[in-house]
Amino acid sequence: MREILLRLRVPLLFGAILLLSLASMHADRRARESGAEELGAARGLVLDVTVPIQKMIAAPVGLVRDTWQRYVALVDVQRENDALRAQLSSLREENLQFREALVASGRLERIAQMRDDFETPMLPVEVVGQDVSPWFRSVLLDRGHAQGVRAGMPVVTDAGVVGLVTATSEHAGRTMLLLDRQSAIDGIVQRSRARGIVHGRGNDRLEFEFVVGGADVAVGDVVISSGLDGVYPKGLRVAEVEDVVSSPYGLTQRAILKPAVDFGRLEQVFVVLWRAPTMDLLYEEPTSPAPGS
Repeated sequence: MREILLRLRVPLLFGAILLLSLASMHADRRARESGAEELGAARGLVLDVTVPIQKMIAAPVGLVRDTWQRYVALVDVQRENDALRAQLSSLREENLQFREALVASGRLERIAQMRDDFETPMLPVEVVGQDVSPWFRSVLLDRGHAQGVRAGMPVVTDAGVVGLVTATSEHAGRTMLLLDRQSAIDGIVQRSRARGIVHGRGNDRLEFEFVVGGADVAVGDVVISSGLDGVYPKGLRVAEVEDVVSSPYGLTQRAILKPAVDFGRLEQVFVVLWRAPTMDLLYEEPTSPAPGS
């Protein structure tokens, strides 16, 4: 008998709870029909016992319902977040493309302006890398002699002088920057017309060496190419005087220059498709020997 009761304890408990609930509902209905507000002791006891039991039954159901609703809400929020992230990524990409288009349009305007200012044809070229040698300051270009680029041709930007092409292959070239220690250009102070030689120092500054007698060079002066070296066209912006180094006992004086070109941000340059006669001699291309010689 005891074993039977143990096996049936759960169904019996469920039945008891069900009977108590039905009894409570029936008592509430009779109370409403009779208009009574206070329950008797017996019915009050039934109600007092039924309410906690119903709470116990309703609590897991409510927990499951709330958990499910929260899960559904979180899934919706996750989907919305994913959609917003995708939209934000797309807007960022569009913004980047618009900014690059504005930069490119500015470059095209500068190309047209430079072609109007100089009669010599110029070829737009992209800078694709820097020379790995630590002793030279040079950059690599994506155009070579197949596109008309030759060693000895000047390289410029809309800001000023960049350097000189020193080597080419069929579709690539190397340019020695004005910063290189081997670089030199004949310059003239735009304000006073004082003339001198601009040398590279191997760092981010240039050096202007000029004759002391009669020279008028001051901080802030702009140095341009004189054209007298026969390498660079006349009137190209080279640098700005940053400091003048006094040398009372020397025949020449030095000034430290800040380059007009930002060499750390070179992206596109222009190769002047012209080479001076002196450059023709220096970079003379080898000729094939005549047959039978």
